[in-house]
Amino acid sequence: MQDTHYPQLMSVDDIIQAFEQHGYICTRRIATVVYLAAALHKPVLVEGPPGVGKTELAKTCAAVIAKPLVRLQCYEGLDESKALYEWKYGKQLLYTQVLKEQLGDILEGATGLKESIQRLHSTGDVFYAREFLEPRPLLRAMEHDTGAVLLIDEIDKADFEFESLLLEVLSDFQVSIPEIGTVVAKSKPIVFLTSNDTRDLSDALKRRCLHLHIPFPSVELERRIVASRVPELQDDLGQQLVRFVHTIRELDLKKAPAISETIDWARSLLLLHAEKLDRHLVHDTLNVLLKYEEDIDIAETQFNKLARELEIL
Repeated sequence: MQDTHYPQLMSVDDIIQAFEQHGYICTRRIATVVYLAAALHKPVLVEGPPGVGKTELAKTCAAVIAKPLVRLQCYEGLDESKALYEWKYGKQLLYTQVLKEQLGDILEGATGLKESIQRLHSTGDVFYAREFLEPRPLLRAMEHDTGAVLLIDEIDKADFEFESLLLEVLSDFQVSIPEIGTVVAKSKPIVFLTSNDTRDLSDALKRRCLHLHIPFPSVELERRIVASRVPELQDDLGQQLVRFVHTIRELDLKKAPAISETIDWARSLLLLHAEKLDRHLVHDTLNVLLKYEEDIDIAETQFNKLARELEIL
C-alpha cells in the first residue's frame, strides 16, 4: 500500500497557518489532532454541537492538501449498497444476454452434463468481476491513487449496524467483498467522522479514532473567524455582534446560533450598511441568527436586558 505524504501537514504550526489561509481559524488542539491523524493514519471522530465547524474542518483539510473530498452523509437505514458498493445490475443483465448467445459455441462438442459443466466453469465467473462493481463513497475514497479526504458526516444519525460495517474500513482501510475478496486502499485517506452527540457511539468505533470535541468558540476566537470570513466588516461592529451572539447562546433556546449563522448575520449587517447594532436593526435581522420563531420571541423578551449589558441603543 502506498504511504501518502502530505507536505502541508508536516507540523502543527504549518496546519494552523495553512488552515487560516483557507479561512478556517483553528485552535492548536484542533491542529494537533489533524497532524496526528495524518501521521498515524487514524480517523478523527469530531464531536460537538451543530454549527461549530466540524464538517468545515474536513472540507478545509481537503482544500489545504489539494485532495478530493469524498462525503458520505449518514441517515437512518444507511447500508452497504449506499456506503460501500453495489453491483451494476444493468451491465450484469447485458452480460447474461451475451453469455446466452455464446453458450452454443462454448458447449459445442461437449458430451454429457459433466463435460458441459466443466466447460462452463473454465470460462471463469466474471458475473461478479470488478468491472461490474459500483463503488460508493467509502470504497471510492480508498480507490484514489494519491489520497483523499473521507468525510463521514453525522455518524450519530446512522444505525449501530452501520457502525459495525465501518470498523474494517476505519481500522485496516480495506473492504471485504464476498464475491471478489478483500479490496485494500490504494492510498490511505484522511478520515473525519462528525457527530452532533444525538446518541452514544459504540466503544469499538471510538477505539479506532482519535477524539476531538469542538465546542462553541470563545468571543475572541469567534471574532477572528468572523473577521476572516467577512473582512469588510468594521471591527467595532464585529466585536459587538459576536458579544451579542454569545449572550444569545446563554438563553434557553431550541437551537443556539451556529458559527455559520454568526457569519451570515455579519454579512447581512454589511449589506445593510450597518455601523453598529441598534434595537430596530436587531429586530429586523434576528431571523438570520435564530431559526425558530419561539427562539426569536425569547430573545426579544430578553432584549432590554441584553441591550443594557451590550450597550445597544
